[in-house]
Amino acid sequence: MNEPRRRGPIARLVVGTWDAINFTRRLVFNLLFLLVLVIVLVAMFGGGKLAPLEQRSTLVFAPEGRLVEQYSCDAFSRNLARATDSRDCREVRLRDALRALESARTDKRIERVALYLDDLQPSGFASLRDVAAALAAVRAAGKQVVAYGDSYEQGQYLLAAQASEIYLDPMSPGGVSLDGLASYRQYYREALQDKLGIDMHLFKVGQYKSAAEPYILDAASPASKEADLFWMGDLWKRMLADVGKARGLDPAALENDANTLPEQVAAARGDMAQLALRQKLVTGLKTREDVDNLLAERGVADDNAEGGFRQVALDTYLQHLDGALPQADIRPQVAVVVAEGEIAGGTAAPGRIGGESTSALLRQARGDDDVKAVVLRVNSPGGEVFASEQIRREVAALKAAGKPVVVSMGDVAASGGYWISMNADRIYADPSTITGSIGIYGLIPTIDRTLGKLGVRTDGVATTRYAGAFDVTRPLDPGVAATVQAMIDKGYRDFTGKVAQARGKTVEQIDAVAQGRVWSGAQAKERGLVDAFGGLKDAVADAAARAKLGKPEQWQTRYLEDSAVPLSQLLAGLMRSRAGLGLLHTGVGELLLASRAHALAQDAPLRFVQDALEGRGRGRTKALAYCFCEPR
Repeated sequence: MNEPRRRGPIARLVVGTWDAINFTRRLVFNLLFLLVLVIVLVAMFGGGKLAPLEQRSTLVFAPEGRLVEQYSCDAFSRNLARATDSRDCREVRLRDALRALESARTDKRIERVALYLDDLQPSGFASLRDVAAALAAVRAAGKQVVAYGDSYEQGQYLLAAQASEIYLDPMSPGGVSLDGLASYRQYYREALQDKLGIDMHLFKVGQYKSAAEPYILDAASPASKEADLFWMGDLWKRMLADVGKARGLDPAALENDANTLPEQVAAARGDMAQLALRQKLVTGLKTREDVDNLLAERGVADDNAEGGFRQVALDTYLQHLDGALPQADIRPQVAVVVAEGEIAGGTAAPGRIGGESTSALLRQARGDDDVKAVVLRVNSPGGEVFASEQIRREVAALKAAGKPVVVSMGDVAASGGYWISMNADRIYADPSTITGSIGIYGLIPTIDRTLGKLGVRTDGVATTRYAGAFDVTRPLDPGVAATVQAMIDKGYRDFTGKVAQARGKTVEQIDAVAQGRVWSGAQAKERGLVDAFGGLKDAVADAAARAKLGKPEQWQTRYLEDSAVPLSQLLAGLMRSRAGLGLLHTGVGELLLASRAHALAQDAPLRFVQDALEGRGRGRTKALAYCFCEPR
């Protein structure tokens, strides 16, 4: 029998050190788990009751993050980001913002609305216009709306413009930015093909289908520039008109100010705050403390409240509204299914659209006898064609089952986003919605030249000519290229044919407005791709009318969404508790949040290349209907 080999001193040292590290690791994580468990118990059993909402309160509308249709981060991560001042996972649901403002308009306990917009991140123009309209309604109801900002970006100012009074810090570093819309992208052809040796093979249909141009060109094509400038110009003119109407200013003068910015700044001697005052974009120059004192004088002073005036924050106000809702409601339902984000195959978490997961929600609505009609709220630049088709089929199945389906387009409903919308009984859009982009493309990278630069070659045998043809380490065979282009051509015929059938037009009529071209909502309506202007509220009312549900008080709106994970809900409550906030201030919050940062950092264009490379050797080509069409 062989005796076991004895470890030498170095080996024993290494093993001992590893055991010590492993023990320490387990101890730390166990201690953290116990700490979190204790805080969870405190949050569950030691939470305080929501204080009553007092008369003469000011609703503080201070959105932190970007406006979204549906949270892409779980509740725990959102609260964690807020508590640690991280910019990741900062999201404000559009429907929550609108519900709060619509309620504040008639709520006698709310005396005025204070807007603090510095933390509102860039959002889509359709969403911003919805919030702007809600703010204008509050003001029209006779309630003061007071806005303050250290500076105002364009989207922030569109909301601030609806206020009765707009204040800007006298030392504002940026003033009011109304400098127009732009759409610039990076172009990778030289880097990919010349430097790295990656050949990008593009297959597309549509003169204006420019989503994949960055991989094969060094600059935007003339057709792309022409189309982008056309729809962006429409959005820009509308924004100037909205601001001009709210502030009593000439849109032409506002545009002239944007085009002569250097001269304007020089005349103001670099003082951006004075420039905004001179251009009548703000009512006056005040510090945040000055505005807080003003609100305390006009309202009710409260030394215990932040800012020194009686107030209720947006989240707290929503809790009050939720507490007033009836617990049981047996009225018939109009179900709202949110389709937000990129469209991909399979299941997807909230904030993205899965061909199977979104289809499952629509099937749930079809099989639920309490659901009498469905509104599909679309905010998507598109994605995979097959996944889009899965969702479109479920829309058609709902209609075949006798349940009306109305689409409400949000900021973007283009390419695959239009594919899933086309079969609705009626399509609503905001005039500034980005839509259309009816076109198809496929992208296949090959890296044989890349490997060749390193001295690596691919060789072997196959039983047929085209076996292994999609191996990205081999050159793309011309026969395979012809096959893929035929598939893309077929996909475009399917797209335009289905749109023509759904919209009651000929294929030739649809092809004339398709070709991958992007339109604003107003331009799309002129071309028959959209039926009416309106927001989600209009679409819900239309769906209820089609289902003959009677007066608004005789039916209810219900969002069909995947339920939040119970642990996530529990941890979200923890983050709102005093004990949870204490934990975050120890620095643990940053540690917990760090794991999300990398996942959120990937950019969509490069992700498509990554996905293609990861599909090496699978022998499957994905046709994409995607639109990189959000202006900055």
